[in-house]
Amino acid sequence: MVSESKPKIILDCDPGVDDAIAIITACRWANIVGITSVSGNVSIEHTTSNALKMKKLLNIAAPLHSGASRPIASEPFHASHVHGQTGLGDTNLPEPDDLADSDDAVGFILEKTREEEGIHLVPIGPLTNIALAIKADPSLVNRVASITLMGGGAGVGNVTPAAEFNIFADPEAADLVFRSGAQLNMVGLNLTHQVLMGSMHADYCYELNTPVAKAAGDLLNFNGRTHGTEKGSHLGAMHDPCAVLAVTHPDLFTSKPRSVVVELEGAHTRGQTLVDERDWVDTEKNCNVYYGVDSEKAIGLILQAVSEFDPNG
Repeated sequence: MVSESKPKIILDCDPGVDDAIAIITACRWANIVGITSVSGNVSIEHTTSNALKMKKLLNIAAPLHSGASRPIASEPFHASHVHGQTGLGDTNLPEPDDLADSDDAVGFILEKTREEEGIHLVPIGPLTNIALAIKADPSLVNRVASITLMGGGAGVGNVTPAAEFNIFADPEAADLVFRSGAQLNMVGLNLTHQVLMGSMHADYCYELNTPVAKAAGDLLNFNGRTHGTEKGSHLGAMHDPCAVLAVTHPDLFTSKPRSVVVELEGAHTRGQTLVDERDWVDTEKNCNVYYGVDSEKAIGLILQAVSEFDPNG
């Protein structure tokens, strides 16, 4: 039985190694009322299959709806070189028993948020589904408790010096979301690079000797090998769980209201989230930008989610 005190979320994802860890984290600390998949780290076929695999592994009852197979205006852009050809590194999970409940993620997001109040949208992939939902019904932004996204960054990129992957993969979608008037929270690279996980955390998971912990260990090991921030460190940023924890444990984070725009045209800066840091200028603040996190506690909560997994919910 899910505690009513847990925040209700729709997790919009493109699994992805750290997306899979975010699903485990959300399964423990949030009330998942739906999962939607989007093209991003890998193609929509793989992201949907991977989300279904995690849903099966974690015995998640919430529906899963497949979403956008390509960006709004640009060509698809993937990161299989970072997440492995199918998106989950070298993790070997059983094939899912079921198909997605539909291929209409946008319709599900709109319908579910009309049925229930207080839902947080937590997009941890490109913002295509969220933008299309807002475009179809702009009042969506007034119905949801927040849109808390993993994407962008205050002054740092990873695909380019300026742009983070999720925003770069569909800048037009991001632009629409950032101009929507939503209660918007940006958990970007400047924050997520403070939460590093890898082989040492994988070893802890392996010692638990459960199917979920084994999968988490494989994912964390791959993350450390692939995303290592320093040669030999076997640690990499655990991006997507941070957005989940920003909703479930906001006290761990510090943020500031900022004016943020998405650059669409720049030859070197397309996909940049340009954060106006000028406190002395009176600009309209459209986004809470996250800057600080208690990294030790955040990592502890992720590992606690792995260790306390209850297959009965």
